[in-house]
Amino acid sequence: MEFLKSAIKAILKFFLDIFQTFVIAMAMFVVLYQFVGQPHVVNGSSMEPSFHNKEYLLTDKVTYRFHAPRRGDVIIFHYPLNPELDYIKRVIALPGEEITLRGGGVFINGRRLDEQYLPPGVTTAGHSFLSEGQSLVLKQDEYFVMGDNRGSSSDSREWGLVPRENIIGPAFFRYWPLTEVGLVKE
Repeated sequence: MEFLKSAIKAILKFFLDIFQTFVIAMAMFVVLYQFVGQPHVVNGSSMEPSFHNKEYLLTDKVTYRFHAPRRGDVIIFHYPLNPELDYIKRVIALPGEEITLRGGGVFINGRRLDEQYLPPGVTTAGHSFLSEGQSLVLKQDEYFVMGDNRGSSSDSREWGLVPRENIIGPAFFRYWPLTEVGLVKE
């Protein structure tokens, strides 16, 4: 009888330890998800060749608490026309800067932007929000973003600027597919 009581206590202690471990793990996951990093999936081809459809990324939710987004950063943000959707694009122009699209190139404050992350020969055309030859000066807390696949990207050229409050953070780690695992570079 004493053996049975002892066995039941051991089994209950075992399950209690598992339950406590599960609760602690879930609490850590929630804190990390809310304040540190968030998983996202790339949908579509707008960031090719840098990112491909169905790749899985972690978004850093801490960095932009200490400094503003920088040109060239690949960011995840709530789409301004439907904040329930998250988009991935590259920061092209920063608050206070003038952007112009001219001759297939991007000009920031009159100087052609060197976009080494794009394959050779890629040109940038205007669209309905910012057309060819038109200039635009960004206000405080506004960002101009574009996909790397300029011919197949719905971005700031089409629908406008991204408010700072919509930016979740930079993409910092690719974890799927396994052949592409690693830190995201500018």
